[in-house]
Amino acid sequence: MRLIFAGTPEVAIPSLDAIAASHHELAAVLTQPDARSGRGRKTRPSPVAQWAEDHRIEVLKPERVSDCLARIRELDVDCAPVVAYGNLVGQSALALPRLGWINLHFSLLPAWRGAAPVQHAVLAGDDMTGACVFQLERGLDTGPVFGQLTEPIAEADTSGSLLERLATAGARLLVDVLDGMEAGVLQAKPQSDQGVSHAPKLTTEDARIRWDQPAFAVDRRIRAVTPAPGAWTTLGDDRFGLGPIIVDPDGPKLAPGEASLGKKIIHVGTATDPVRLGEVKPAGKKLMPAAAWANGIRGSEVRFI
Repeated sequence: MRLIFAGTPEVAIPSLDAIAASHHELAAVLTQPDARSGRGRKTRPSPVAQWAEDHRIEVLKPERVSDCLARIRELDVDCAPVVAYGNLVGQSALALPRLGWINLHFSLLPAWRGAAPVQHAVLAGDDMTGACVFQLERGLDTGPVFGQLTEPIAEADTSGSLLERLATAGARLLVDVLDGMEAGVLQAKPQSDQGVSHAPKLTTEDARIRWDQPAFAVDRRIRAVTPAPGAWTTLGDDRFGLGPIIVDPDGPKLAPGEASLGKKIIHVGTATDPVRLGEVKPAGKKLMPAAAWANGIRGSEVRFI
């Protein structure tokens, strides 16, 4: 089939690679406009735009999909696969491809509809998630599903590690669905109206750690917001970044936020068990092992807020 692919971040690249390796024809990609990022805040193309440029594929970067309807119509595509595009697709655009738009979504719909399904699955303590390919329609992730896969969530998974696995497995699922649609052997099934949950984008404030919560909740929140937007707490007047931690039921008894600075292990108290810090990012410094940070402040009383 002749395709136009819509996506923006790095997580969409495995799907592009899978499509490029298939027999389907990639006519163009649709992605978000160039944005400022990185040190120096230079304007850079999205990962999807960079991939397309490297592969000499036409790139469309409209502010709104409606701004390029004429070009999509000229491309005369059969289907438009979508992976983390990050922009609304209006009804006028939805009607253009012969077989419509299909979306690879990283949850088992109808669970976790929205922008951050993987983060919310980790935050909620789910032990299983997956990916779905569904027909895009006007509702938020409400369309009928063509296919899905499941993926267990490990105790140490961050949203980043889990999303990496889902992106790879989901890419294969996406191509399988495209093959089935082309052959006319797939029929999308409506989503259940039971078990619906929503996954809005997590904000920086959502990533702040509350030490007066149980240790399991602290652990889940840190893993859910790693790598983005990144877990943090405050030490004095400064923001203090946190990597994944380990719950330690045998650790010292500590008040919520109170730190114990050992030579190799740094504990912080929660509402239940203490936790062992992994990597940390003090204000103005790079990510480092917690013990290396603590060596510079030994003898000081430390309490996170």
